[in-house]
Amino acid sequence: MTLRIAITTGEPAGIGPELCATLDASLFDAELVLIGDPELLGNRTVAGKTLTDLPLFNPASSAQKGRLCIAPVNLNTPSHAGTLNPDNAGYVLQTLDTAIEGCLDKTFQAMVTAPVHKAVINDAGIPFTGHTEYLAEKTASTQVVMMLATPGLRVALATTHLPLSEVPAAITADNLEAVLRCLYRDLQLHFHIKSPRVLVAGLNPHAGEGGHLGYEDDTIIRPVIEQLSAEGMSLTGPLPADTLFTPPWLAKTDAVLCMYHDQGLPVLKHMGFGQAINITLGLPVIRTSVDHGTALEIAGTHRADPGSLVAAIHCAIEMAG
Repeated sequence: MTLRIAITTGEPAGIGPELCATLDASLFDAELVLIGDPELLGNRTVAGKTLTDLPLFNPASSAQKGRLCIAPVNLNTPSHAGTLNPDNAGYVLQTLDTAIEGCLDKTFQAMVTAPVHKAVINDAGIPFTGHTEYLAEKTASTQVVMMLATPGLRVALATTHLPLSEVPAAITADNLEAVLRCLYRDLQLHFHIKSPRVLVAGLNPHAGEGGHLGYEDDTIIRPVIEQLSAEGMSLTGPLPADTLFTPPWLAKTDAVLCMYHDQGLPVLKHMGFGQAINITLGLPVIRTSVDHGTALEIAGTHRADPGSLVAAIHCAIEMAG
């Protein structure tokens, strides 16, 4: 069966539309379906290439490997590269809803998302903390995990888009156990790792240093690791985050679980920015994404690098296949 992959084109003022315009569908073992405004995509083309004549997506047709088509969703108001407009927040969410619904009804076998701009969606009066949380809500998923990956490193997060002051309260035994079970299961399911080896970072500097720098590592994180290790999971930790990202440790792991967003992602993005991808684990659908934001400052200049989008599409195809 030829796979169909939905690609949401992201914030219309950002680089998402022009990244989609660079795609050469012949390089992928699937049919790619862009979800967005046809006129917008036509205006953001690069190197003389035009997307204005893309065939419309026909769900009744057979999927064709190497074909690029478009499922149209119209902008609420014209968009200009680099200039955010809250009036298009609903448009952005509609593209996501179209992809989610198509994945749930098996029209698409996976979805790939170009970057959105959280602040402008909130400016429109719509509460939105990120793709991960939105997808969880829309699919009624009780436990999802945000994981970024680049060749040689996977980093998953125990918490996602939270103010740093709220992170300690969110690290509970129940939440941590659920995250680790989800991570372990999906590494087996989607990445075919029979017995995943997971390093778990501590929350505090030096993993709490025996309680002198915080109690959470010894009273919350360590007991969960010991419990799940006794069940047969290969878990190591809690480890000081400042030393676990070193070659000797990384040579012994399939994924690292960090306690909060900026604990692990700076390391991963330094290692593979532009080629890294974002994967949401725990969903009933497959979703991958780019590792970067909307880059408003270069939108419309054709300087954006499509490497992360290309990697995200290849990963979605591999996971779906």
